[in-house]
Amino acid sequence: MSPRSARLARLSRSVTFSACHRLHSKSLSDEENLKLFGKCNNPNGHGHNYKVTVTVRGEIDPVSGMVMNLTDLKEYMQEAVMAPLDHKNLDKDVPFFAEVVSTTENVAVFIWESLQRLLPPGVLYKVKVHETDQNVVVYKGEEAKAGE
Repeated sequence: MSPRSARLARLSRSVTFSACHRLHSKSLSDEENLKLFGKCNNPNGHGHNYKVTVTVRGEIDPVSGMVMNLTDLKEYMQEAVMAPLDHKNLDKDVPFFAEVVSTTENVAVFIWESLQRLLPPGVLYKVKVHETDQNVVVYKGEEAKAGE
């Protein structure tokens, strides 16, 4: 490739936030919730130190040498992740979770949708949420097709 050929790259940045929640579905009885979610259905909730890694993609700018300015990505993540989620009760403080169970899968969707409103179109590639060292969700904005 010549130096003028466009080069594509992915750029990732991570943040950590602390939040509490209770896994509880309004569509299930208390007994069904307890059976499904176990100790995570504790009426007083429980907390996590989440780690979130956001990956963007694009052409490496020939002038700046960057896919995106990391300062800009940091600010987007502050607005989409830290401000709404850090040191919050997800179920009570974040309107998105009023009708959606606050699973890590749905936390990843919330972050994706929040970032999509801020980032230039087509730049967001992946949101990875570590609830614990063992439990990790990766979301890339996919939606299931009817019948899947």
